[in-house]
Parts: sequence; C-alpha cells; structure tokens
Amino acid sequence: MSRGLLHRTNVPKEVVDYIIFGTVIQEVKTSNVAREAALGAGFSDKTPAHTVTMACISSNQAMTTAVGLIASGQYDVVLAGGVELMSDVPIRHSRKMRKMMLDLSRAKTLGQRLSLLSKFRLNFLSPELPAVAEFSTSETMGHSADRLAAAFAISRLEQDEYALRSHSLAKKAQDEGLLSDIVPFKVPGKETVSKDNGIRPSSLEQMAKLKPAFIKPYGTVTAANSSFLTDGASAMLIMSEDKALAMGYKPKAYLRDFVYVSQDPKDQLLLGPTYATPKVLEKAGLTMSDIDVFEFHEAFSVGALPLEKFNAWGGSLSLGHPFGATGCRLVMTAANRLRKEGGQFGLVAACAAGGQGHGMIVETYPK
Repeated sequence: MSRGLLHRTNVPKEVVDYIIFGTVIQEVKTSNVAREAALGAGFSDKTPAHTVTMACISSNQAMTTAVGLIASGQYDVVLAGGVELMSDVPIRHSRKMRKMMLDLSRAKTLGQRLSLLSKFRLNFLSPELPAVAEFSTSETMGHSADRLAAAFAISRLEQDEYALRSHSLAKKAQDEGLLSDIVPFKVPGKETVSKDNGIRPSSLEQMAKLKPAFIKPYGTVTAANSSFLTDGASAMLIMSEDKALAMGYKPKAYLRDFVYVSQDPKDQLLLGPTYATPKVLEKAGLTMSDIDVFEFHEAFSVGALPLEKFNAWGGSLSLGHPFGATGCRLVMTAANRLRKEGGQFGLVAACAAGGQGHGMIVETYPK
C-alpha cells in the first residue's frame, strides 16, 4: 500500500519524514506494523514509524496524529494509514495451556516436567478465538446494534433497504470507475485482487430469508445488513500546504477540524457519529446544510441523514470493514466525491469499540 501510494504521487521516499499506521488485531511479531511496513516498502531505516490503535477509528487516529505533528512544526511530510488482516488473526492457546507451557519451560528436572504433564487435560487444547466483543461488557457489537435498532424503532425492512442501497451504490460507483484508489494486490497462492470483491447487490426478498445473526429469534441484524470483515490497507500522504506547493504538488483536500468523543460502551456503543457530528460542526463554524458530502462508517444499517448526500459510492456494508484501514478510506472517498460533485465541505464520522467515535471536516482544495 505504501509503495502504491508513492508510485501514484511520484513522491520520493526520502521526502517522507514520519510514518504512522493504525491497526486493531495485532500480530506479536509485527506489533509495530508501521515500522515493518515501512522497511518492507523500501523506506530508509532512518525514517521513524509508529503504530496506533483505537479500534475502528485507528487510521483516523493515525491521520490526526499526522496533522498534529505537521501543525506543531515537527515534520513536513507524514505518511498515515492503517491495515488489518482479518483472514489470519492470531488464535491463542487457552490460558491453562499457556500456563502449562510456560511452567514446562521453567522446569529444571524430569520429575518436575512429568508432574506438570500429569495435570494436562484435553480441554486445555481448546483455543481462544478473537471476538468482536466489548471487554467491559462482554457484548458483541451485533447485539448492541440489535438493541439500538429496537430502541430507535428501526425495522428489519429499513435496515435491509439501507444495506441494499449501499451495495447498489457501490456497484454503480465501481462500474463507473469512481472507486479508483484501489491498488492491485497479489494474494499469495491466489489471484490478484484489483477491485473490492464484497459488493453483492441482492434483493429484499433474498435478504428477508436470512435469520437474525445475534439476538435470536427476534433480532433484526443479519449477515446481509451488517458490514463484513475483510483484509485491507489504506494510506494517504499528508503535508502542509506550503510544503506541497513548494514541491510542485497540487493537494486534493484540506483536513480541517476534527473531534473524538466517548460515551457509555453498553447503551451508546455505536452512537459515536451522533455525538461527534454536532461537535465537529460547531468547532468548524458550519451547519448540516453546509455539508455537501457525508461519509460515515456503516457498521450496521442504523441511522438517518440526508441520503442524497450520504455514502453515495457505497460504504462499509458493501466495501467491507478492515478495522484499522477504514478511516482513511472514508476521508479519501469524501475528498474524491467533493472533487467529482463540485462540493466544498465533507463530513467524515465513525463509531468504534469502547463507545468512542470520530468526526472530521474535509474541505476540497480550490481548483
């Protein structure tokens, strides 16, 4: 992804002062994945890099950290992005098995080892699978979405209609060549992926056949109206306007005001955009009518905004949700839509695990 970005922008590697990536499900061997990605992409080993994590808004945090570094005069050019590898998540041994293995490594005599092994039970081999659940409440996001839909009286049909809209708009945008930021990637042992492959417009009749995925049998959240988990990476080049112009580049957009919000992780888990939107608008001195483009993370089909301006090229329901990478996709889509549609301001917002959220104003760069 980093190489693809530099290839498209023709920015020399040595110009990049700092690299920040977001990720959620970390692999121990590459815990600072930003540094490993930088070295793998051929950046100088003198270019610092660090990794941030903030659940589904991890790359949002990477971007705003980059903005802070540039605004404070520490650096001129920062590469920010995110990555998630959902198809190969770390799966741990059970706690009992981990303890036994550590104790065995410390045992000094054969007798001590045999004594430990005598305590082994088959259930020690049961693995611990990662779950998309809140640590503080043990509730999955799907359960929370079901409860939220019930609280706001959002029907199963309304959720299915919105999900179908997302897939249909994404297919239209893809067919028209609007999703042009994709960098082809050769999957080891498989074919090259050159476009989003989760876009599948269906029908309301087919979607209605699916059973509830979380709260059974009366829930309204299903596999069809939830965002699917996928591999993905995103990256963007951020620099001050003066630096960009001095290097002969024309910026695509300004990253303007942004806010982060937090609320109750049980009953308000997915309401981050609801709280972030008025705060970031007030901070920027704007109103809803000033916003030409809305790009919100679609974790589930819950919520209502002016649909003619909202996620017009699809969203997470149809494009997928690689946790650490979604934020940059939202911002770049907002920037691309503003240029295509002739708008000035875009509003990006997303919810995240822990009851957190992010909002940002994106302004198109004058032609």
